Amino acid sequence: MDITPDRLAVIADIHGNADALTAVLADIDALGNAEIVNLGDHLSSPLAAAETAEILLSRPMTCIRGNHDRYLIEHLPAEMHRTDATAYRQLQPRHIDWLETLPPVAEMGEVLLCHATPQDDETYFLEEVRPDGALIRRPHKGIAELAGSSAHKVILCAHTHLPRAVRLTDGRLIVNPGSVGVPGYTDDTPYPHAVEAGTPDANYAILERKGDSWRVNFRLVPYDPSRMSEMARREGRDDWAAMLETGWIKT
Repeated sequence: MDITPDRLAVIADIHGNADALTAVLADIDALGNAEIVNLGDHLSSPLAAAETAEILLSRPMTCIRGNHDRYLIEHLPAEMHRTDATAYRQLQPRHIDWLETLPPVAEMGEVLLCHATPQDDETYFLEEVRPDGALIRRPHKGIAELAGSSAHKVILCAHTHLPRAVRLTDGRLIVNPGSVGVPGYTDDTPYPHAVEAGTPDANYAILERKGDSWRVNFRLVPYDPSRMSEMARREGRDDWAAMLETGWIKT
């Protein structure tokens, strides 16, 4: 797409949380006049993968592929991580076919969409993990290197589930809208660490172009996570249930 809309609703990392997605879409509709862009990781979870897919397929939006979307189409079910395998069992062939159509990156005029970085779908763009497991802000130089020589005024990223914006010295704006459906997770790469939003609310962002610049409004949308947390418990995922209810990783 050559022309960038003046107002974007940026969502990401839904991870099968149909109720959080429904709440966010209602909030977007109430605000009005925003084109939705979706930065990937749509379905993988012990939650409502098929229900989430149906919601997404019913709405016009620009979607790209996240790393967990890629796992669902590249890995055999027996080789999948537990979370991806649970989602895969719910999905219909047409849901997988839809995931296969999604590009890893997309351009909308002066805006670039990626899941993690423009180069790959697993590298943290705005944060990094220390060997002791601490998640810290990536230094400006490192962010600029990952942004590369892209001429886009705005780079939209996701993957870490944490809402954040960084303005590079050359004026480019990098925005992570946070996660619609999963406010915390643990990972072993590159070192064991936890990511915690600290709130169970659903997160997304509104971007508006004013003249030659862009403004960001991060939105936190309260919703009732009880149906989703009960689904997680039925799948034996008490860790997911606690995270959905609190925004923190249970230790």
